Amino acid sequence: MLIVHEANIRGRDFFVGDIHGQHRLLLEAMRRVGFDPATDRLFSVGDLIDRGTDSLACLSLAARPWFHAVRGNHEELALSALREGQDSTAWALWMINGGGWVARSGVGEVRKILNEALRHLPLAREVAIAGKRIGMIHAEPPADWSRLADADPETLVWGRARIQRRDETPVAGVDAVVVGHTIVERPLTLGNVHYIDTGAFCTGQLTLVDARELLR
Repeated sequence: MLIVHEANIRGRDFFVGDIHGQHRLLLEAMRRVGFDPATDRLFSVGDLIDRGTDSLACLSLAARPWFHAVRGNHEELALSALREGQDSTAWALWMINGGGWVARSGVGEVRKILNEALRHLPLAREVAIAGKRIGMIHAEPPADWSRLADADPETLVWGRARIQRRDETPVAGVDAVVVGHTIVERPLTLGNVHYIDTGAFCTGQLTLVDARELLR
């Protein structure tokens, strides 16, 4: 469920919001910060696919050594749909949530790339930054990061209760948590939880932030 990353002593670390197939926007954001894949690391809050034009290319990023994502609800939608087949309710649900790109990319190819990607998409990651710890999940963190193993996986991937009630209670057991899932007009911090999904697929604004800025 959790992968822990030691401090990056060779380069910088960045977090990026929900990409949703916006491969071009991602490359542009990386160019703006001078991202160096030989030394820098990019941490993604998930939802690599659906709604955008280059979902397969974005899903393929999961296997890159400099790219570290968690599983989003859209990866879960695709997994369920491909498992249950094209006549299933799960398939219909995926289609109405942006899964139509599978017709262009081919079911067989998408299944192959998704299965490979899922090997690199845990539910949570933790990154050491400047002597502190930043957690990352897709949607809703537990109240205490040290109890992550006891958290409901569906809440981690789908939950919105904390942001809906504008809960500013810090998550215990960690210095900060980065999440996506819920679109915000601009990056939002509640307590020590940073919401960075700025709706790239509909706004053209993909948030990419230097990890050190989250600890100021």
